[in-house]
Amino acid sequence: MKLTYFPETDTLYIDLSSKTSVESIEISEGVVLDYDSEKNLIGIDIDNASKKLELSELITLKMPIISQVISA
Repeated sequence: MKLTYFPETDTLYIDLSSKTSVESIEISEGVVLDYDSEKNLIGIDIDNASKKLELSELITLKMPIISQVISA
C-alpha cells in the first residue's frame, strides 16, 4: 500500500494494489474509488484532502509491515 499526497492539487491517492485501474466510481464529492478488471478495489483518490483528512499525522496500529519508507 502506498499513500501519495500531491500538494499542488491537495489530492491524496491511496494505492492498494499495483494493478491497473479500468473503472472509477465517485462515491461522494471528490472521493473516487478505482477498480481493476476483476472488480477489486485498487485505489482511493481524495480531492481537497487537507479539508477532509488530518494529513499532519499517520498512525499505524498492528500492521504487519515488513518494509517502511518515509519520504517528504
